[in-house]
This record gives sequence, structure tokens and C-alpha cells, in this order.
Amino acid sequence: MKIKYIKPLLLSVAMGSLLAMSSCDNYLDVENPSTLSQEAIFSSVSYTSSAVTGIYNKLMGDDSYGSRLSTLLPNAGDDFVVAGTYNALERMAISGFGVHPGNQDVGKPFYQMYEGIERANIAIKYIPASPLYTNGTPAEQATMRKLYGEALALRALFYHELIRNWGDVPASFEPSADIPDLYLPKTNQDEVYDRLLDDLALASELVPWRSESGEPNTRITKAAVKGLRARIALARGGYALRRQSNMMERRSDYQTFYQIARNETRDIIQKSGEHSLNPSFEAVFVALNSGNADPYNEVIFEAGAFGKGNKTDSKLGYGNGIRIDQNSSYGKANGLIAAVPTYFYEFDSIADTRRDVTIAYFTIDKDDNKVLTRSTEMRDGKFRKYWTSTRDASQNLGIDWPILRYADVLLMFAEAENELNGPTAEAIEAYETVRRRAYTGNEDRMGATPTDKEGFFDAIVHERLLEFGGEGIRKYDLIRWNLLETTINDTKAKLAAFMNGEGRYANVPEDINYQATDFLNTKVSEEMAALNLYGGAGFPDSGAPLSKVMYNPEPGSVPAGYTSARWRSALDEAYIENYAVAFKANHSELFPIPTDVLNQNYNITQDYGY
Repeated sequence: MKIKYIKPLLLSVAMGSLLAMSSCDNYLDVENPSTLSQEAIFSSVSYTSSAVTGIYNKLMGDDSYGSRLSTLLPNAGDDFVVAGTYNALERMAISGFGVHPGNQDVGKPFYQMYEGIERANIAIKYIPASPLYTNGTPAEQATMRKLYGEALALRALFYHELIRNWGDVPASFEPSADIPDLYLPKTNQDEVYDRLLDDLALASELVPWRSESGEPNTRITKAAVKGLRARIALARGGYALRRQSNMMERRSDYQTFYQIARNETRDIIQKSGEHSLNPSFEAVFVALNSGNADPYNEVIFEAGAFGKGNKTDSKLGYGNGIRIDQNSSYGKANGLIAAVPTYFYEFDSIADTRRDVTIAYFTIDKDDNKVLTRSTEMRDGKFRKYWTSTRDASQNLGIDWPILRYADVLLMFAEAENELNGPTAEAIEAYETVRRRAYTGNEDRMGATPTDKEGFFDAIVHERLLEFGGEGIRKYDLIRWNLLETTINDTKAKLAAFMNGEGRYANVPEDINYQATDFLNTKVSEEMAALNLYGGAGFPDSGAPLSKVMYNPEPGSVPAGYTSARWRSALDEAYIENYAVAFKANHSELFPIPTDVLNQNYNITQDYGY
């Protein structure tokens, strides 16, 4: 939470009060007239800054990265899913890959992205036309150029979210007031992405590095622009569901875009002193949740939450994250996003420090004890209410959403470099930098890095699964690699093996016996070491290590003083049937256009088999 940097706009002055866009409003509504002309607004550095802050405000709230865009829309992969039973009109349909066009949890972010685009379009038109942009003092010109670059980057981010969730969408790059006919048809996503890549190339010249601007990571800096350009380039060069063929396709010139991604990420890596990995994976998310600064600036850009309201704050840590009983001294946390049980076993059982940070497999009960969950009830652990200062029933905890981390820059570089040149020494070093951090103190368990192109790509695919669980990245990675269908089928097979105790899951216990123990609110590794578990084969004593208990059968009966938590036995046929229940290849990779949008605009079609 960075309140002093992300503040409410005086919209009646800066941009006009935006029409409240409910499901029945037009997604391309014109901003209401302001009390000052747009020319007057953008003739003031202060007003221009407020106008750009207004663009940033659309990154947050329930309908953006505060909830739906971050925790609901992305969670349908082999790491996390939206918990619950499938219903096409409810949020659980997202993980089921069968969303109805009237589903408001999916439709509302569609509107908010266009609200952000409209605000950005106004700023992008008027900032370079301002006399301050070309004739102001050097300081005024520098500020106006920076604000112009930020507006370009934010518009690119909004369009990227629209495209990766809905495919081809109506695209306008000018204010709605300047468009004679607002009934715009869809624009081919390649055309939009090409425009955004050009815009971001310009923005990277306008926006300074973090160290030069002194801005927090809730503001766009040069590394954020370059990282976003790399992410969009990989999307442009990856597979996508095409409206013309209704097939997942990748364009023949895809390597052109991998080159862009390679160059941009390499620039960030070579800019010493700007961003680096925090030596502690856990510390990255403690800082994010607590609002404290990370001295390593691993999070390059995050959406800032503030204000305790559903328009500007987030429900991160309450709507997702570890579950906490309402009568606990920490206050209730509901935790809707659930780990796929087999995800737990993708991590090294002894050495990978990311597992117990990423996956929360205990809850906090009414007596402030930690209680082991069932395997089907594990939650995403990177968001934890107890890492914040809030100790009441509030759902808005002021936790920012991480849009881009330096770890992502390293792995994007490794992927692009491998695609273009094979696993060079630079690519391997970038990959191993991320991996070494995860295996701190146990580097000997990292394993050998593949030196062939295909093997190295497979290693990156798996490393990104381990590094970014719960951060809204995995599903979109699988789509651009055209691995979503394969991964869903593989995960179903893994779930069946888990349920039946076969293969790699042969020794996974059906149940785990534990004692409720005091929640210490300490480092995750220490917290889990203090969880009192019984046994595992060869370990009949209490307090047996997780690395044994979770990988060995339990005794046949529950020892005195212990409670049994269903583990392998918690996963049944119904769970497997409900996993990605409505997925159809060359269809479910995208969401349907919201019904209200179709009703408003006769030039939009409902495609991809919806």
C-alpha cells in the first residue's frame, strides 16, 4: 500500500467525472464534460499529473487487480483454481473453462479496462499538444514527457489484459469524444499488439529508470516499460486463438517478437543497480503484504491499493490467501483460491523454499492455532492477512498486486534467448539465478540444467510453474505456448494417480495426523517446522519432518491426542471430474464477450464458438 503516491483524483477538475460503468453502461462512454477544458487541464503539470493518476486508479479495485483480474480470471491452470462447484454464471466457471457471457465476475473487468483506456487516450492526445511539453521549463518538459510515457504504458497494459482474455476486441487509440461512430467492430489482435509495441518503444525513451526518478514501484519506470514490452512481445510471438480459423495458431514471423523480448529483458538485466532478486523468496511477499520497501526492488511494477473501498483498494489477502477463522485475533480471511493437490508435489520436498511460501496448507483457527488442511483445501500462500497490520473484519487490506517481478524478466530472457540461439551461457545463467535463490543452502539439489534447446525450454516451463504460482501468470503462459490442453490432460492423469496412490504418489499418505499448535507468526520455514505432525514410515514420533510425513504412509489408526486430516483420501472422482470440466480446445482459451456489450454494439460478434 503506497497511499502517498496513489491518491484520489479531483476528477471534476482534472478529467471530468467518469460515468459509472455498471453492466448496462456503454464500455466506450464519453467522459462527462469537466469544469475546465481539456486544453486547460493539460496546460498544468499538477492537473496533468492528477489526470495520469486517474489512469493508474483503474488498475485497482474489485474489477481490476484488486480482485477479479488478479485472482479470478487467471486461476485455471495446474497451480491454482477458483474453489467451488462449477456453475457457468458463477466465478467457479472460470476454472471450469465454461463461462457464460452473462457472468459478471468476468464481464466487469472488461468494462474497467476500457475505462482505463479512455482515460489514457485523453492524456495521450493532450499531453504532447500541451505548450508545456515543448515550451515549458526543462523540468516541466521532463515531467510531461514522463507522464506521456506512463499513459502510453498503462494503455498498453489495459489492452494486453483485454486481448489475452477476450482475443480480438474493439480498439480505439483516441478519446471517445473524437470518434464519430462508437459502434466499433473488433480489431485483429496482431494489429493492436503491433501498435502497443511501437507505443512502448516510445515510452521507454520518455520514462526514466527508477533510480533517476525516485518513484516507487507503483509508478511506471523504464524497467516496467521494457518488461511489459517483453511480455507483450512474447504474447504476440506466441500461440493465440484466432477468430478467422477458430484454431490456436502462431504467426510465421514469431521470432521477430522473441528478439524484442530478448533485447528488452537483457537491457533490464544489464542495468546494474536498478532491480535484482531479493535473496529471500519469502521476503518479497512479506514486503508486498506489509507495504514495506524491498531494498532489492524485485517487484518492478505493482498496482497500488489504498482507501479501504472496492474502487481503489484490493481484497488480496482476504479473498485469496491463507484462510483465518473470523474469531481469530487476526480477523477473518476467506481464501477462495485453492491449490491443485498435485502442485504441492511439483516442488523439491526438501530444498525448494518456494513451496511453503506459495502454498498455504494450514489455516488459523479461532484460538490462533495453526491447523493442517485437507489436500483439496490448500490455499495460495503469497497473500497472508497476518503479514498486514489489519486485525479486524475488513476485506480491504491495502495489499498491492505484483504485475512484474525481476524473476520474470530473467526467465523471459532465458526463454527468448533459447528460442533464438539455444541455451547460451547467458540464458542458463538467467535461469539458474532464479533457481539458485529457491534452493538457497541446498544448491546441490538443483540438478543439472539441460543444454539442448527442447530440454531447456521444458525446464523453463516447469520453473515458471514453481516461481509464479498464484501470481496470475501460469494460464497465460500455457496458452501462448499452446500447452493448455496438454497440461489439463496431464494434470487430470496426475490427479487420478494421486487419488489411487500410484506412480510418484505411491507413498503419499491417505491421511495425515497432526496436533493443533500455536500460530507463531514467524518465518514460514519456522512456522512449518513447528507444526506437530505424527510419523510417516520410520518416524513414529511426534514432530516428524514434513519431508517425511508428506511422502510416507501414516499409521493405520489415529494416535491418541492427534487429529486426522484427509490428504490423499480427500481427492475423489468428483474432484477430478470438476477440474476443467467444460474445457474445449480452440474455444476455452478465451472468454466470451459480455452479453451487455453485444446488446450495445451491433458491430461486435460473439466468436470462438460461444
